[in-house]
Amino acid sequence: MTARPARRILRWTAGVLGGLLVVAVAGLVIWSQTGVYAAEEGAAAAVRANAEIAVSEDSGSLTLAPVDAGSGAGLVFTPGAKVEAWAYAAKLQELVAEEGMTVVITKPWLNLAFFDPRPLDAFTAGIDGVDSWLVGGHSLGGVRACQLAENADGLVLFASYCAADLSTRDLPVLSIAGSADGLSTPEKIAEARGQLPADAVLVEIPGAAHSSFGDYGPQKGDGVPDINDAAMTTEITELISDFVSP
Repeated sequence: MTARPARRILRWTAGVLGGLLVVAVAGLVIWSQTGVYAAEEGAAAAVRANAEIAVSEDSGSLTLAPVDAGSGAGLVFTPGAKVEAWAYAAKLQELVAEEGMTVVITKPWLNLAFFDPRPLDAFTAGIDGVDSWLVGGHSLGGVRACQLAENADGLVLFASYCAADLSTRDLPVLSIAGSADGLSTPEKIAEARGQLPADAVLVEIPGAAHSSFGDYGPQKGDGVPDINDAAMTTEITELISDFVSP
């Protein structure tokens, strides 16, 4: 084969591969924006109306801060795949209003935590009054939180587990599961227990489904919850409060 046909084949191959890459990226972007789980309006409105909480928001995150002096503790929380940040505000609001924590709920790129390369300090920088930061997340967001845990003071998982091995880390961990979860089932979470430190605290909330950890409606493949939103919020608040101040 002469040099000219060889170059032509290489250009053709490069063009085909480039075209396939463009199609793949475009498909991913379209998929990430389709079927996003929106926050239930009533739950989000309740947080906005809470006089004990100062709400600030930009394109990268949603921050809920106590109006009065805080406790000095903060939580950076990553949503599950294709779930809006506001969908977690109501479930986390009592940590702010009653416990004085500052909560930052991230807005992952493409609504998918895996595609968000921002470090922990991208969300904590510039926030005064917080001297210890937990990282946490729901479902896929929890997997991302495990990756951010290296620079955190503790890790909180909602219906999630770590892909990275943190078993040798000196890191406080709270893992909360739901007995009715049809996606991150208690069995799956138990199977990944070895990725966590030996003293990690694992708790299963009776009647909680995957979607019980947020306010975004039912989710395909999930179980049927047998716990109401108020009870779930109380459970989450008490578990995290005890974890922060044992």
